[in-house]
Amino acid sequence: MDEVFKALADDTRRRLLDRLHENNGQTLGELCARITMTRQSVTQHLAVLEAANLISTVRRGREKLHYLNPVPLHEIQERWIATFERPRLSALGALKRRAEEAMTDKPSFVYVTYIASTPEKVWEALTDADLTAAYWGHRNESDWRPGSRWAHVRTDGSGVEDVVGRVVESEPPARLVTTWAAPADEDREDRHSRVTFQIQPYEDIVRLTVVHEDLGGEEERAQVGTGWPAVLSNLKSLLETGRTLPQEPWLVPSR
Repeated sequence: MDEVFKALADDTRRRLLDRLHENNGQTLGELCARITMTRQSVTQHLAVLEAANLISTVRRGREKLHYLNPVPLHEIQERWIATFERPRLSALGALKRRAEEAMTDKPSFVYVTYIASTPEKVWEALTDADLTAAYWGHRNESDWRPGSRWAHVRTDGSGVEDVVGRVVESEPPARLVTTWAAPADEDREDRHSRVTFQIQPYEDIVRLTVVHEDLGGEEERAQVGTGWPAVLSNLKSLLETGRTLPQEPWLVPSR
């Protein structure tokens, strides 16, 4: 939290966050366009923001896109503000979420979490059918080779597939890209969304970034915004403690 307050204490860094709030997913060049300082200075400010986990980055080809990460700001809100102003801030928070979810020209959802584990174990947790059944409530079944089909299968023995898709990229244990669709839309590529898992090791921990893009309407974006944090929290708990959370996190009321 000290790093967050240090990052927020600088006017330039606050302006960079404002720029990302206005238009999330910008390159270094785009962020420099309206700031009168060198690219090197802006890069240094972005490094401070990333160290404080206030922004996350995703590479797309040769470009490096910067995204606002609201988690530390949410923690500040919960600890120092929400206790006193919860009703009004809840309404403002809902308005903010709707505004952010309306941006469709860039990946619709980016989530970053840090796990005390290894890249190999995180990869296994994402691709092993038995492990996904343990923390996700569905078995993710595939051979995980590029071009192969994958399916999100219920664990009740019915064999019902709730999500299907194709493996686009598979680079264990660092990167996995898949398409997602309802079974009825499996042959309609224009209705598929796309999920990218990026696994980056750092000493004894792993940074897991999930990018979910090409989403449909407001309802789908809202489901993704609550579903991924719940699933990934359960995954993190399983890898770090050997147990999933005592309650299914996706059942926790949002209000």
